[in-house]
Amino acid sequence: WAVARQAPAVTASDAERPVAARGLQLGDPAGGSVMVWSRADRPARMLVDVSFDERFTNARRITGPHALEAGDFIARQDLAHLPEGREVFVRVTFQGLDSARSLSAPVTGRFTAPPSTGDDEHGRHRPRARDVRFVWGGDTAGQGWGINPGFGGMKIYEAMRQRRPDFFLHSGDTIYADGPIAASVTAENGRLWTNLVTPEVSKVAETLDEYRGRYRYNLLDENLRRFNAEVPQIWQWDDHEVTNNWSDAKDLSADARYTVKSVPLLTARGTRAFLDYAPMRPFDARESQRVYRKVSHGPLLDVFVLDMRSYRGPNSANLQTQPGDDTAFLGREQLDWLKRELARSNATWKVIAADMPVGLHVPDGKDAAGNAKWEAIANGDNGPARGRELEIAELLTFIQRRRVRNTVWLTADVHYCAAHYYDPNRAAYNDFEPFWEFVAGPLNAGTFGPNALDGTFGPQLAFVKAPAAGQANLSPYAGMQFFGEVNIDGRSGELVV
Repeated sequence: WAVARQAPAVTASDAERPVAARGLQLGDPAGGSVMVWSRADRPARMLVDVSFDERFTNARRITGPHALEAGDFIARQDLAHLPEGREVFVRVTFQGLDSARSLSAPVTGRFTAPPSTGDDEHGRHRPRARDVRFVWGGDTAGQGWGINPGFGGMKIYEAMRQRRPDFFLHSGDTIYADGPIAASVTAENGRLWTNLVTPEVSKVAETLDEYRGRYRYNLLDENLRRFNAEVPQIWQWDDHEVTNNWSDAKDLSADARYTVKSVPLLTARGTRAFLDYAPMRPFDARESQRVYRKVSHGPLLDVFVLDMRSYRGPNSANLQTQPGDDTAFLGREQLDWLKRELARSNATWKVIAADMPVGLHVPDGKDAAGNAKWEAIANGDNGPARGRELEIAELLTFIQRRRVRNTVWLTADVHYCAAHYYDPNRAAYNDFEPFWEFVAGPLNAGTFGPNALDGTFGPQLAFVKAPAAGQANLSPYAGMQFFGEVNIDGRSGELVV
């Protein structure tokens, strides 16, 4: 840890200095490493100081990448070889690329260094298990419920921060690119909800800048910026990062809100914006836009982050009896990866982070023949595995036969909270071990539900909190915004949700 050298004093007006107005984010905590993300307002270079005390005594300075127009002035730096369990302080400054080389005001953060991955290459080292706490949820700034200063902004992020989690799992719908945000909305009981607004959120996102503007909008919230500076995050995505219920087969020809009708083009722009703003560690050059990955948190926990969006076939009646391109949900390559990594995992607990639930009905209208179409896995027939259920059946049977123990599914998407116990004794397809699925969210979005359960895999409702019958799209005023919390005891290994 080298002492940071002080840069020579530079005199510049505030207008000449770079600004890091959106703060910083911490992401993908694994293997003793954490990603640091920040954004400047002009061409600049990222400088990162790392220390073990908040005065930044004996700090180590890392000269990071340039932040340029092509990347929306975003820069990220991987902090590696962090000592497990130590509190780490980080300070990001942007150095201008003008002749004055002026410096921005710093933005700071703090976090606990994550544990190493577990065994070394010879399988000889297992770090001491420590207590683990993390939180999860999904669905941020949706259905027109944006940042309301009179309400206190997106207060759920402050509630999560106060739990002092080791990390946060964002289960998707990190933005609502297809949901315009108006200056005011009438909420339940006639109350007025008043939003901050920007030009980029006033319409559906179509240009790359409008997609990026959705993320910039969320970062206007003080609760979220404070949370980002203290809690490393693991992001996945779902549909609203592009448009509602999208796949390559999505047809926008009848949607007058869109002048860009090409879903592949919108997907390309939405993907670029997501990868720009997510504090993710890029996979590698073989698949630079890959979202699915494993994040290990010491000997107690592996998190398997899924992508249920990029490789799916079209939404349909979902009743095919044989697997094929039209029944793909995870896709063959991702499914084989998941099976392989679950079998290899030595962690006590294997959390499968799914952006959509396994057994809940999630409808997507009707086809030309009047048949119900389905957006998620379930197909509403309560019978043998069909359609997208075929992939899940293959996975669950693999888990049983390879004796992969202690799998837990976490998800969001449906905008209420619930706990489901999947019981093979009550299932139409029963070649699997029982498991739990927990649902959380929304995080500052409309509250809906509850959704019906599909009987194929025998889910039993153990807990639910959702609006009463006849209520839908409740605002955050209603007090029905939900995050989930997981605690793993370092001594006993017990996991509690």
